[in-house]
Amino acid sequence: MNIDNQLLDDLLRKAEENPRLRINLDLRTSPNDNSQRMLNALLPGTQVAIHRHPKSTEDVFLLKGRIDEIIFNDAGEEIERHTLCPANGAYGCEIPLGAWHSIEVYEPSVIFEAKDCRYGEDGSEFFPI
Repeated sequence: MNIDNQLLDDLLRKAEENPRLRINLDLRTSPNDNSQRMLNALLPGTQVAIHRHPKSTEDVFLLKGRIDEIIFNDAGEEIERHTLCPANGAYGCEIPLGAWHSIEVYEPSVIFEAKDCRYGEDGSEFFPI
C-alpha cells in the first residue's frame, strides 16, 4: 500500500459518509502487532471527546490539512495547544503519557497516530463531564 494523495483523498471521502465525520485506517501488519498505528481522516465539525491514554504517549503527524492538538490539565482547562499544518512546516507533536487531550479540525485533515498497546488495552479513558 502506498500512502499518497489518492489514499488520503479516498479516506477523506469515506469520512464525509460517516456521521462522525472521521474514519481511520489500521496500519498494523499482523494480528500479533501490539501497537496502535493508523491513519485518521478528520473533517471540520468532528467531535473528539477529551481523553487520555495512561499507558502510552501518542505521536501525531499531520499528513494533510490543519488541526490543533490541545492538552488539558486535570480540571479540564486548556494548558497547551499545538497547531499542526504541513504547509507551515508544523508536522507533528507528542502527547505525553496520560495527558488529557483533544483536537480541533480546521480543514479536511489526515493524521498518522501511533500509541503503545492495542486499542482497548492502552487504558484509554474519557474526561468526566
